[in-house]
Amino acid sequence: MKRLFITLGLVFTLVSSASSQEIYYEIRRSAQENVDNPATNALVKQFSLFKLEALNYMVIKMKEEMPDSTADFLDRQALALNTFLTSYTASLMESKDDPAAHQVKVIKAYMDASYSTPLFNDPDKEMVLAYYRNGKCLTRFSLDTDWRRALLAARELIKVIK
Repeated sequence: MKRLFITLGLVFTLVSSASSQEIYYEIRRSAQENVDNPATNALVKQFSLFKLEALNYMVIKMKEEMPDSTADFLDRQALALNTFLTSYTASLMESKDDPAAHQVKVIKAYMDASYSTPLFNDPDKEMVLAYYRNGKCLTRFSLDTDWRRALLAARELIKVIK
């Protein structure tokens, strides 16, 4: 788990130094590299796979629903997704010595933040909530998420449960 946090932190650092139009592509490239690398830790792969699917979903839906949206909008959403996952990982690490009930509250806070902040209001709930409904998955989030708003919501929910 510590490796996961370090890896996600490094990705965030790399991404934050990229220019605006490169952010989406850098996050996607890094996630794809983690998924393709057989030596990558299973947890990092799981987070990277979710990130890839969320980014792919976002691009497809933006072309359908928001054809006039800018690359900057996509970059901001991609960076917020990356930051959301980094924040989630950090919160899990901070709560690792807490009782299980508190850890469940942390996970639920991020799940709720993701679910309650849709970006497209996609009616295809089976696809959008595939990760959210998968109890074996650590990234139990909705694909249809406004990641900027979800990040703010998660931070507020975490303040309340601390």
